[in-house]
Parts: sequence; structure tokens; C-alpha cells
Amino acid sequence: MTTTYAVLSEGLEKRFGEVRALRGLDLAVAEGTVCAVLGPNGAGKTTAVRLLTTLLRPDAGSARVAGCDLVREAAAVRHRIGVTGQDTSIDGDLTGRENLRLFARLHRVRGAAGRAAELLDRFGLAEAADRPASGWSGGMRRRLDLAASLIRRPEVLFLDEPTTGLDPASRTLIWDAVRELTGQGTTVLLTTQYLEEADRLADDIALVDRGRVAHTGSPDQLKDRIGAYAEVVVADADALVRAAGVLDRLTGAEPSLDRERNAVGAVTRDRTLTLPRLVRALDAAGVPLLDATLRPPTLDDVFLRLTRPSAHLIDDKERAV
Repeated sequence: MTTTYAVLSEGLEKRFGEVRALRGLDLAVAEGTVCAVLGPNGAGKTTAVRLLTTLLRPDAGSARVAGCDLVREAAAVRHRIGVTGQDTSIDGDLTGRENLRLFARLHRVRGAAGRAAELLDRFGLAEAADRPASGWSGGMRRRLDLAASLIRRPEVLFLDEPTTGLDPASRTLIWDAVRELTGQGTTVLLTTQYLEEADRLADDIALVDRGRVAHTGSPDQLKDRIGAYAEVVVADADALVRAAGVLDRLTGAEPSLDRERNAVGAVTRDRTLTLPRLVRALDAAGVPLLDATLRPPTLDDVFLRLTRPSAHLIDDKERAV
């Protein structure tokens, strides 16, 4: 079965003076899926979104979005996508309903009033619809911003940290909307600071590090690369060394010591290692044990293990264009 890609980039590069924000970005997002782009601050996530939404022009490389060439068919790309950026695009002097009707008219959407009412209801904004948006809470304004990006039913929706600063209820509403959209065939490219969000929403994840996609895969596939994490808390500092030796032997990985807590931990890819086996090995070594845990990896573990800080790069948020 041939996969059709809603977003496909090869070798995208972008410079800002002497800074190489993107260094050959290769990205493939299948139609009707959610792809989460993760990475440290300054890794190039927002720059990638700005390029793929035609707000910036690449210095090198190529990309197709919704079947259209990013450079040669930029107007066609803009017609097929929706974008919710980090900064809200709504007018605070207008009511919520007026904002959505304005976006509908700008995009020449028929039945603007009906479409606005539909979106206001979907995002729980109907009661406040006829009040100026300047008096709305930050979460409500963020939901209105997302509603505006959906006014035209886009083929590809770009969400750049859409739930930053939102309360759990607002975040859940946006998550539900994303799931509904992909169920209807829309492709979503998402950047987020919340790894739980990526874990719950994404079909695939692209880990961006220093301007390139360093790792890709589903959340479960990326977690499998890391392995489970075993941690032991012992009674005293003398036992810490013996516990570290046991973990070294069982996991084949160099243990990390937390001397303040008298704890030692190590990552293991050995799927046969169980908590009872770990406890028996520690007991056989005469380790006075206070606690032991063996937990599956999280996306936080993936993020910390597979990416590095990009302090030498300018933070994407500083490049307002």
C-alpha cells in the first residue's frame, strides 16, 4: 500500500545571519495523521512551521504541502492549510462571533454565520460569543484562535504550541477537536512543549535536534529505543556501591547515582528483567533495600535521552517576522 504524504520536505535549510536554524530538515507526514514535532528550544521547530506555512522562504531544499510545491505554488498551499501560531490572531475589539465571521469573509467561505456558530459551539464559546474578545480569558481566546484556523476546513492544520498556558479543561477541548479533525481526514502537524500531549495525540513523532530531524517513530517505537528504567533506594551510602554493581550486571548500562537520596538507577532494554528478579538479585548481594521500582519509559525519557540542548542557536520565538 502506497502512503500519501500531506507534508513532505527534503533538505530544508534556513539561515538567520550566521545562525543555521535548519540544516537539512527531512519530514514526512502521512495524510490524516497527527505528527508531533518535538525538540529543545532553538532546535528549529517554529522555523520549520514558518517555512511549511509559507511565512518564510527556504534557503535550500524542497517541500510539498497538501500536494503543492512550497515555493512555486505558495498561494495554493495557503489556500489548503490552517495555522494556529504561538501568538493569537484574533481582534480583541470584535466579539467572538464577529471574529469568526470576519475570517470566513476573508476566506470567501459561504454561510459565514452558520460556520461561525458551529465553531463557537464546538469549542464551548457560544455563551460568550457576543462579548468583545478582549474581555475573554486566555484559554477562551486561544480556543477562538484555533476555531478561526478551522473556518475553511483545511486539508493540513499547523498547530504551533496550541495549548501553552491553557487550563486542563481548555486543553481537553482542543485535544478532542484535533482527534475529530483527523477522523475526518485532516492532517495535523503539531509542535508542543507538553510531552503528554504528544503521547496522547500523535501517530508519529519527529524529534528535531540542531536543525534536523534526528529521530522518528510512533510514541511506542521511540520509547522502545530507550528501554525501561530501574531505580533502587538503599539504606546507606555503603550499600549504594553494591546496588550499583547489581544494576550494572543486570542492565548492562552504567548506573546513575543520587547520593542525597541513596538511590541508584539505570536504563535496561532487557525485556526479561522483572521487579521480583531485581529484588532477588539485590537480596543475594546483601543490599539493605528500602524501595525498588521498574517502570516503562516515558516520552520525557525519550526527549532527554535523544536530544541535546541547542544553546548555540537563537530561540525560534525571537525571530518574529
